Formats: sequence, C-alpha cells, structure tokens
Amino acid sequence: MYRLFSLFISYCLLALTILSCVRNVSEPAESVDVAGDWILGGFTKVDSLNPILQPSPDARFYCPLRQDSVRWEERNVLNPSAVVKEGRVFLFYRAQDSMGTSRIGLAVSEDGLNFIKEKTPVFHPDRDSMYDYEWNFRKREEGKALEDCESCYFDGVEDPRIIEDEDGTYWMTYTAYDGDKARLSLASSRDLVNWTKHGLVLTSPELRDLWSKSGAIVGRLVGDKVIAARIRGKYWMYFGDTDLFLAWSEDLIHWQPATDEESGKLIRVMHPRKGYFDSRLVEPGPYALLNGQGVLLIYNGSNAANYGEEAYPRFTYAAGQALFDGENPHKLIDRTKKDFLHPEKDYEKVGEVNEVCFVEGLVRFKEKWFLYYGTGDSKIAVAVSDRGPM
Repeated sequence: MYRLFSLFISYCLLALTILSCVRNVSEPAESVDVAGDWILGGFTKVDSLNPILQPSPDARFYCPLRQDSVRWEERNVLNPSAVVKEGRVFLFYRAQDSMGTSRIGLAVSEDGLNFIKEKTPVFHPDRDSMYDYEWNFRKREEGKALEDCESCYFDGVEDPRIIEDEDGTYWMTYTAYDGDKARLSLASSRDLVNWTKHGLVLTSPELRDLWSKSGAIVGRLVGDKVIAARIRGKYWMYFGDTDLFLAWSEDLIHWQPATDEESGKLIRVMHPRKGYFDSRLVEPGPYALLNGQGVLLIYNGSNAANYGEEAYPRFTYAAGQALFDGENPHKLIDRTKKDFLHPEKDYEKVGEVNEVCFVEGLVRFKEKWFLYYGTGDSKIAVAVSDRGPM
C-alpha cells in the first residue's frame, strides 16, 4: 500500500512539473460565436470592386541593390496596412517582382475603395544597416541572381503594419526576410513617404535570429485615427506567426519581449486550436484596438492538414477575433469559435498561395470600418462594416 501511495504521489508531482513548464495564458472555458457584443462585426465584401488592387506589370523602379530597373510589382500585391491622414486613406502594400523580392508600395484613396498607386515603392531593401536582413543571402554570396529561378531568391521587406503616435509619427512594423529567416523589424516616418529604419525588434543575442513576424501594436481610436496607446505606462505589441507572443516598450523603438522569469522563454498568449479554422497557426492582423471592453485583436488563422475545420481545405487562411484584458494584455478573455472572413471568391481561392484571406489593414473612415486584406497572396480586397466606433 505504501508503495502504491508513493507511486501515486510521484505521478502527481510529475504531472505538476510538466504543467508548470507550459507558460500559456489559460484559454477561456468557452468561446463566443461571431455575434458577441465585443466583436467588430458586420463586414461585407465589396464584390462590385474587389479585388481593389492588382499587380501593375509595367511599373518600374531602379533597384539600388540589383543596379537595374525592375518591374517591382509584376508578380503579386498583397497584405496591406492602412492609415487615415488628412481625410484620405493611405494604403501600404507588399509588392513582389518576378523573382520574389518584396518592397512596400503606397496607394491613396478619397473614398477608401478606389486607389491611385504611387509609381515607385516607398520602402525597400537598400545597402543600409538592414542589408544583411533584407537581401537574400544567396545573392550576397553569388552576386547576380539566376534569372530563371522563380523561387530561390525570395527576400525583402514584407507585410507592413502601421500606427500613429501622439506626436504624429508613424510607426511601421514589418518583416525583414533574407531568404532564410524572417525577422520582425521597425521603421518610422513623419510623412508616410520617407522612412527611417530602426532595426530588429528582438535584439538580444538569443532572440535576434529567432523567426519572428507580424507586429500588431496596441492603439486606441481617436476620431478617425488609431493612436498608439499606453497600458500601465507602456506600449504593447502582439507578434508571431504560429503562436502569439507579447512585447512592451516605453518609446516605441526599444522593445522587450514578455518572457517567463523561470525558463527565460517567450510567453505564449494565444495558440492554435485543434478542430477550428485556426488549428495550424495564429498570426496578428492589423493593430490591436484598446476599447472599453479590453484589447480587440483581429487575427489570421490557418487550417491544419488534419484535425482542423473540416469545412475548409487544408491550409486555408481565415480571420478571427480575440479579446484580451485591457489592463493585462497578456490575459486572453475570449475568442471567436468561427472565422468572420474566409476565401469564397475565385481571386481568394486561387493565387500564389491558394485559399487565402489575410487581414492586415483596418481604418475608421467616413463613419464606417474598412478592412483590407490580401487574397491568394496575389491581390488585395476590401470589406466594409457600418458598425459604430469601439
């Protein structure tokens, strides 16, 4: 009997030890559907115009690294961010040339639906402090890229997310990709055209080479602008593209990831769920929105190859929403069971990557919400909601 009791105690201690190593914030016992009062709902795809942005095969840009004129958005346009300035919507989008190098273009709209593109990118890889992180390592080693290789040399600056601060400076998180690793990076601008690169978000030796992406800074709606908001004196950012992590800053330049004091590992604040649309991965969408109910995060989920949402094909990207505590942004309060936007149209289901609706831009404009998203990793579309401010 004593031996059995000792074995029982040993197993209990082992179970507690295993559980103590998992530093996820607890999920709520139940999640609401897409009709909860905290959810930003009512989005309708603008089928009469979508896709609102497509590649411009003839647009040219002199690349300072290739030292040649390139068709900088010949291949794809995707994954846009948006801000409102002086009564217009400024849409920043990722554009790829034929070899997969990504640069960031700008398009401007008076109505949030019809956009005029700038002729050249406003943000791109250059021979600067970020060269090693934004230019494919094979190009650096071999010189000129092989023209007949369509996928060997992917690199560049990807997937912008932009928010304004109290002083009128715009902050952009983006992915620097060198053909091997993606690294979350940061830039700022006063005019949305001229940008200063501030380097990597994760700067410590043990984290600087960690695969990291998709930084969504927490903001608050002020009029028709979303302004970076402090929670308990600090700015906060959700990031990650498998699990979601959290970082904080006192000045929007220097960021400290939230880590567990015992293990030193990054704290996961949200993770994929088997049986749901986000069974494979979760990834932030636009900035997170602080309101009276908490921190609302629109996020992208991908469907797993098995044990996912059976109604969707494997690897389908769809969008959901999560609510975090407004005083403790690491604490997940609730999360939608179902997505609110998924691939249905041909241009969403077929592209560079099939079955993709990837949400990344959100603005409050002309008393409506405009949600901008990439489709099939190839084009850009918009959905609009009449719901009031949150």
